[in-house]
Amino acid sequence: MKKYLLIATLVACLNNLAQAQTPYTYTKDGQTAILNGIVTKYILQNDSSFKWYITNHANYTPDADALKAMEASKGAVQYIIFGGTWCGDTKQILPQFFKLQELSGVTDNNISFFAMDRTKKTLGNVGHAFKITNVPTIIVMKEGKEIGRVVEHGKSGKWDKDLTEILK
Repeated sequence: MKKYLLIATLVACLNNLAQAQTPYTYTKDGQTAILNGIVTKYILQNDSSFKWYITNHANYTPDADALKAMEASKGAVQYIIFGGTWCGDTKQILPQFFKLQELSGVTDNNISFFAMDRTKKTLGNVGHAFKITNVPTIIVMKEGKEIGRVVEHGKSGKWDKDLTEILK
């Protein structure tokens, strides 16, 4: 019980910190921009280094069941997301997740987003605390407890289908 309370407190503190000041690093690896730390979708939307975000956001049509499940869970769950701006799966899935979030009415306050470097480390070792081995990883939390996670494309091969099952 203490472990879950500690995790919930950590997430709440980091989410508040993310909104007050966004502590992250920005580096270039050749042509690839790599973020590391607490970020928001707005950084990806507004930085021309991440053109893939706009394209993959626009080209995604959310699954109706996923949209219903996310709408129904609005305010009851929190999402902790780990992604790599260098990762092909992240480039595809995160813009889709955020489009689903926007259409479902889930607020930004219910999402904590951590960018990881190529070694899958985050500033402050938050990724290590959540045992992240692959990106993207979407963790669903309810009342301070993890109720499920979708890693990359999920077990079914469709991340939004796996997310729907967790939310039901």
